[in-house]
This record gives sequence, C-alpha cells and structure tokens, in this order.
Amino acid sequence: MLPEIKTILLAMTPINELRGTIPLAMGLWNLNPFKAFSLAVIGNMIPVFFLLWLWPSLSGFLIKKSRLAQNFFSWLWQRTYRKFYKKHSLYGDLALILLVAIPLPFTGAWTGTVAAFLFKIPYQKSLSLIFLGVVIAGIVVTLASLGIFSLI
Repeated sequence: MLPEIKTILLAMTPINELRGTIPLAMGLWNLNPFKAFSLAVIGNMIPVFFLLWLWPSLSGFLIKKSRLAQNFFSWLWQRTYRKFYKKHSLYGDLALILLVAIPLPFTGAWTGTVAAFLFKIPYQKSLSLIFLGVVIAGIVVTLASLGIFSLI
C-alpha cells in the first residue's frame, strides 16, 4: 500500500489520529513534513464529517437497542461533559478548538465531535472549529517530529 494512503487511513483512526500518524509518515514512510501534515489533516477530518452528522441518530438508535450501548454512551457523554463543560462555559468556541488541538490522549477530532454533539454546536460551526484544532495539532506534532521543540 502506498505511504500516502497509509497516512490518510491511519489518521482516520480514533486513538491514533494525526498525533501518531505524522511521526510515522515522516520517519517510517519518509514523507516530507508538508505532505505528512497535509495527508494526516485530510485523514483526520474525514471521519469528522460523518461523526457530526451521525452521532444524534446512531446514539439514539443504539441506546434503544442495547444496554451495553446505553452504558457506553452514558459513560462517554458524562466524561466528555465533565471535562468540557467548565472550559466551554469559560472559553466558548475556543474550548472546542483547544480540546482538539492539544495533543494528549483522548483529545482530538473524535472527542471534539462528541463534545460538539453534547453541547449542540451547529454542524458547520463544529466542522470549522474542529478543523482549526486539527490544523493546530498537526502543526505542533509536525514541529515536534522535526525536533523544533527540542531546540527551544
């Protein structure tokens, strides 16, 4: 499989997203930093389009059909709400951008879609805010992969 396709597909995954993809693309698959960054951003954003649209219908359907899904979504929403509510109240839209941009475990575009759904942020606005967060995260990870932060 081509490194470019691997980069896009790997960036689409929920745990890895672009945080793990950019270093792999640059180090293992020898993609230049701009190409690794661009492809990882594209890959990271692909699920966002669908998740923002899908969460309301999917969660409602699964909750009605499965106790396990009900427990999972309850846990996911409580956790996201708890972590995001105070920040959203204080910082507004900037909170969603930062939730996506900060390259820590369980933050990122996938978590951002859950937060946007929970806080009923409109689709287009969510898409824009999450995109900004993904770009910021991509820049941070790319610079870190290049060793820029080790110079500071």
